[in-house]
Amino acid sequence: MRALPPLLIAGGIVLDLAAPAPYTAAPLFAAAPLVAAPFFSRLVTLLTGIAAVLASVGLHAYERTLDEAPPLTETLTVVTVSALAMVINLVVRRSGERLASARVIAEAAQRAVLPMPAERIAGLQCAARYEAAQADAFIGGDLFAVQDTPHGVRLVVGDVRGKGMEAVEVVAVVIGAFREAAEQEATLEGVALRLERALTREGARREGLDAFEGFTTAVLAEIPREGGSIRLVNRGHPPPLLLYGDGRLEAVEPAEPALPLGMGELAVWPDRADERPYPPGSTLLFFTDGVTEARDAYGVFYDPAARLAGAVFPGPEELLDALVDDVRRHTGGGSTDDMALLAVTRPVAGAPERRRTMPVVPPAPPHG
Repeated sequence: MRALPPLLIAGGIVLDLAAPAPYTAAPLFAAAPLVAAPFFSRLVTLLTGIAAVLASVGLHAYERTLDEAPPLTETLTVVTVSALAMVINLVVRRSGERLASARVIAEAAQRAVLPMPAERIAGLQCAARYEAAQADAFIGGDLFAVQDTPHGVRLVVGDVRGKGMEAVEVVAVVIGAFREAAEQEATLEGVALRLERALTREGARREGLDAFEGFTTAVLAEIPREGGSIRLVNRGHPPPLLLYGDGRLEAVEPAEPALPLGMGELAVWPDRADERPYPPGSTLLFFTDGVTEARDAYGVFYDPAARLAGAVFPGPEELLDALVDDVRRHTGGGSTDDMALLAVTRPVAGAPERRRTMPVVPPAPPHG
């Protein structure tokens, strides 16, 4: 791209000198500043326009046709297009500044609504990822949160029905209600009930389809400070995976299926937390349906349990790095839904602090 404007001008000069008199290189001279306008700075665009005008004037002076009407019209055309290129460059620069400002605001909103958990919480190692399906998007309807409370480490991973700003609003409601309930409620079932009430209030103020069909799939977990167990309440969400230190894994299915949050009017029954062993050296992997519904070119869904079976990872960061890369390979680099992932590892007692000294993606082996 950097070479294209001068090449157009040089090519125009060669064409004008080599071609018979009726032919002109004015279109090439006019194209040079237009090509430079959206890709280069104001100074480069101006210099390109000046060079194009000088090339046109110089050729007509060399051919002694400056006083003729067609060459004069061609030169005026190059001047006009060069001026138009300066306007285009100004518009593009201002649009780029607005886009950069919007990106900064979006990043700030993501940090405020969906903050990344600390790498270490109450002795547990944590890692999280948010992969937006839409390019340049930062946050959508998927959510996660981890909080150290008097009742142990509590977390939530969920997926709001719908997309866009309305989904982001519901994400803020869910996470805000979770932060408060996680500190105040004595049981995990109580936290789920508080989230249900918060979504009911949110649905009551909405109009149209969201007032009747708004819901959020979620899985809540509680990791006590002592004891190798974990409690989970699953409200219609993909079951998390428990990866053991020796490569074995299992899906933590709920004992009884339950409706997503926000659908309490359809059926009412008390939540019951499932308690499972959570031995040292194991990792709990939570994810949204953007992972399980990712499809390849043949329409085959991604199966995280099958792809991760037998694999051992140094920590939660490496696990999520490998999983995200594998999903991208499975889909060919594209996805139709956002992905939120959260991995929590209970380290082995006496294990040293982790220090990442290896690259996230190891270098490819040499060919041949």
